[in-house]
Formats: sequence, structure tokens, C-alpha cells
Amino acid sequence: MTRQLQVVLLVTVAIGATEVTAQSAPGSTASSATDSAIPDTAIPDTVDGVAVHRSHALGIHGEVKYPADFAGFDYTSPDAIKGGHVRLPSLGTFDSLNPFILKGVAAAGSGSFIHARLCTKAQDEPLSEYALVAETILFPEDRSWVAFELRPEARFSDGEPIRADDVVYSFDVFTKKGAPFYHSFYTDVDTVYTVDSLTVRFDFTGTTNRELPLIIGQLRVLPRHYWEQHDFTKTSLQAPVGSGPYRMTNIDPGRSITYERIHNHWSDTLAVMRGRYNFDRITYDYYRDNTVSLEAFKAGEYDYRSVGSAREWATAYDHPAVDDGYLVQTPIPHQMIRGMGGFIFNTRKSKFSDPAVRRALALAFDFEWTNATLFYGAYTRTHSYFANSELASVGQASGRVREILEEYRDQVSNAVFGNAYRAPSTDGGGDLRGNLRQARRMLREAGWEIRDARLQHTTSGETMEIEFLLSSPTYERVVGPFQQHLKRLGIDTRIRTVDASQYTNRVQAFDYDIIVATWNQYLSPGNEQRNYWSSGAADAPGSRNYAGIRDPVVDDLVERLIVAQTRHEQVSTARALDRVLSSGHYVIPHWHMAEHRLVYWNRFLRPAKTPLISLGFIDTWWIDPQKDAILSAD
Repeated sequence: MTRQLQVVLLVTVAIGATEVTAQSAPGSTASSATDSAIPDTAIPDTVDGVAVHRSHALGIHGEVKYPADFAGFDYTSPDAIKGGHVRLPSLGTFDSLNPFILKGVAAAGSGSFIHARLCTKAQDEPLSEYALVAETILFPEDRSWVAFELRPEARFSDGEPIRADDVVYSFDVFTKKGAPFYHSFYTDVDTVYTVDSLTVRFDFTGTTNRELPLIIGQLRVLPRHYWEQHDFTKTSLQAPVGSGPYRMTNIDPGRSITYERIHNHWSDTLAVMRGRYNFDRITYDYYRDNTVSLEAFKAGEYDYRSVGSAREWATAYDHPAVDDGYLVQTPIPHQMIRGMGGFIFNTRKSKFSDPAVRRALALAFDFEWTNATLFYGAYTRTHSYFANSELASVGQASGRVREILEEYRDQVSNAVFGNAYRAPSTDGGGDLRGNLRQARRMLREAGWEIRDARLQHTTSGETMEIEFLLSSPTYERVVGPFQQHLKRLGIDTRIRTVDASQYTNRVQAFDYDIIVATWNQYLSPGNEQRNYWSSGAADAPGSRNYAGIRDPVVDDLVERLIVAQTRHEQVSTARALDRVLSSGHYVIPHWHMAEHRLVYWNRFLRPAKTPLISLGFIDTWWIDPQKDAILSAD
């Protein structure tokens, strides 16, 4: 349903050429942007007879882990030392410092370090968040609205105070001028208004989505006074004013960018920031491709490398520096959810519109041989859109999961009620004759036959040709054997490897047959699922509905998942969605790892505990002066 989003302000805000007339919220009092304190009665203890909760934190389905007087997150260290310079790699190039629009390729870190959020997530507690720019979170029991009282001491990097109208402005500019997914992400927000100079309230549309207050809490706060003087819709290499703990400096367009920690930042003494963001400077150096990047790392040009390649992990670090202890190669087990990744079909193309065709083509990919031969047996096959978590479907559909699926009995395949999806498998010997026989039969039943050694549609006459669009040569050796098997099905294929900029542009325009990509997942899935799977996102440029999924059952399950009122209902709905997505055969699943694989020069220390849902390198590690001195001396 289309709505007119109301943005109600106590002040007049100009967004480009459009002026939003100032209004006062019911019961509000106009106040100067220079007010230094929040009136005690800005939002009363009851509104319309309903009690208002005031808290330092917000959980989606219950209590939060950390009390109001907590000293710091358990996965941080009070002994962390601030200082030093860390260098990190990025591939390709960049031509913009605005990560919030589709235009251009934004610099690494440009969305992470300089713009603070209203709240910050606890990395060992995925279903809650804690006030950051905000000082207090206010909400009624039914969560029909949420308000944030801001910290009076919060400042932008140019020293200007952060005020409620900055929050309203940020919301408005994201939803009106930002990348399209922002509008989808915040679609259930009806009205936004300032209550006073330090209090902002978001009213919702009547949805029962308990995650909405947390979604709003993740809003990054932009400086109204800066962006009113700059065009938000255009790429720019001018360092913007931010609200986070770092500022941009030493910008070498397309080659490197450095972030410098702001000393005596307003957030330094907060419990939610204790032991975090310890590096004084963070530099991203850009490399043409992964091969060049790896050689630069071994030459000591940057400090830390997360290894996704099994071949690299097994063979690239036979290096004297490892033997001498200067270079550390270590796996760190994790319990992070792994989303679905693999060869993703663009079902907008007629040749991939039939699920039977997609299912048949999946039979031509030999994961077991690939894993043993190319990956040294390092990976686990991914079978679920919520892999490595309780959200993944298991066994036969039963209990609440089956009850949900029964509501769509006439709209889904019988497969969703049976055993949970398992990707096609082989014996790993490289002989796919059985799989390919089955694939030919399925293709023939779908109207495709081999004529003159080429697979053609018996009615339209279309010849099956496939282009694999890649952003790195790394995957070429994976695609190569797959191409050979597809050739035996009469399918001509080609690999097109392009640079990062071309790849981004083509993916955002859905200009591809098959890409290699991953949908990252969360232990508390929410509004991002619309951007992944919904019909509304299928043709929205820049969305992550890479496959072009248009399925009313998926749409309905996504909405049910978003508004689930209990953890049990959330898990059950996610498992039902997992089954329906898997039955669509939109992707040929790849693999995942249950550990972080790290290589780094031995100048770092890290906390005793690793976060549950991240590694925490930038967030919680620090440089040890003694180790750094030894490494520098040698």
C-alpha cells in the first residue's frame, strides 16, 4: 500500500529545492537548537493512558543482557591501548565518499567510521541494542512508536551539537535521496517529528513489527547544516562532516584513504564505547586484484588479512615470517549465522524462469570434487538460507512450521513439507554421468532438447547460453569445471570478469545471467528480508533481490517474519521461508566456514572473548607497543 510519509518538524528544513513547513507535534514545545538539557517532561510517563518505558537499551523479544550501569561489553577489554596505525586492503578503486547512494563506488569504511548511529548493537547479543547518540530510548508496550532523547554532549566532527532536527533530516534524506533500499527499510514509519531540541519521535503505521524501534535505532545521524550546503545525490571526494569516532584524511582518490581517530570524542567515556575503536589511524590501500593484494601483504605493506580462499590458506603462507612468529596464521571458531551464497540465477531472463531448469542445471555442479580438489576439503556445503543457525530448516516440516506452510498448501510445492532441502551431491570422483542423465531428463520435460550439440527450447527456439559475471579471477577456476559439465548438456558458457566498478554497475542494473554472491543473514531477520526476496525489490535498481524473486508466498512470509511477536514464531517463520525459497531453486549453493581464518603481522592484542556475531578486529583489537617495536626493529 502506498502512503504519503509525513515528516513533521519544529523547524523549517530545506531538502534540496523542497521546503517542509514547520509544524509542532501535539503537546510539544518549540525550543532552540542550542538548548543544553532535555526537559524532564519532554515525553511524560504515560501517553494516551499507556505507560511509556524509558531505557538505556532495547531488546526485540525480552530483557537485554547489560544493565544500565554496565561498565562495558564483555567482548571488549578495559586494558585496550589506544594508538597506532593499521593498514588494510581493498580491491578495485573508489570515486565517492558517499556510501548512501547508488552512484559511484564508495571508499571502504566510508559508512562505518565517521557516522554514528542512534544506538549500537551488542555483538554478543544479536537481538538488542544500546543507546549511543541517544541517551534514552522511550517506547510504549505495543511499540507503536519510539522516541530517542539525545545526549546533550554529542557533537559532529566540526564541533556543532547533534540535535533532534539532525535526526529528522537524516531520516528524510535517506528515504528520499538515498539508495532505494532505505525507503523499503523504513517503509513502516508513518510520522517523524521533534518533541524538543534533543528529543525525536517516530510513529509507526500500525504494524506489529517489534523490530521497528531497533531498526530506527540503527539510523546514522548526518549533520543537517552540512548536507543542506551539499548535494546528497551526487558523488563527491570531499570529506563530509560526521558524528562518529573518526574523520577522513589523506584521501588519494581510487588509491587509498585514511581515517583518523578524533581525540577526546564525545563518546569516548561511554560504556558502549569502552575498549572500542582503538587505532589512531586506519588506512585502506587499494589493489588491482587479490593476487596483487596478497603479495603486498606478504611484503608487509598492510597488517591484517581475512582469508576466504582455501587454496591461499593452505599454500600461501609457507613463509619465513610465519616460522619466526612475525606473521600469525590462526583460525578462530565462530557461531555466526551464514546466509546463502552461490551461483545465483537471474530469473528475469526467460531461460531461467522455470524452476525445473534451474534445478536441472544445479546437477551439473560438483561441489564434492571442487571442495576436495580446489579447496583442500576446507568447506561445508550450504543447504539453507539461514545456515549455521537455529533458523535453518531441519528434517520434515512439523509443528508450527508445518502449520504456517499449510496455509499456502495450494501455492507451494509438496517438497516444502518433506525433508529439508539438500543441494545435489556427488561421490567426489569427478564422474557426473548420473547427475547429467537426470539433468537431461528434467530439461527435456521442461521443453529443452539438445539439437546439433546445443540445448534449445522446443517451442521458442531459444538457445541456452550462459554468461558468468565475476568480479575477481579467483572464481574462474571454480567455474571452469562447471562449464565443462554444462557443455555436456549442450550449453555454451563464457566467463566475464570485470573490475569492481563495472561489476557494481551491472549488478545494480540486474545486467547478468549468473553471478556469484551471498545474502548475509542475521540471527534476528527483519526488514532487510524485503530487500532480499520481495516482489517489490525485484525490479528496484540496487536491491539485493539478485535472483528477481516474485512469489506472493515469499512476500507474505517475509512480512510475517518481520512482525513475529515471539522468538518461537520468528524461528518457525524463518524455517518456513527457508523451505519455500529453497524449493524455488534460485541459487546453486556454495559453501561456508565455521571459523574465521586470519593472517596478521604480530603487532596486535585482542580481548579474551570473541564477539558472537562478528570478529571484532577493527572494533576491539589494539596495537601492543612492545610487539610493534619488535616487529618494526626487525
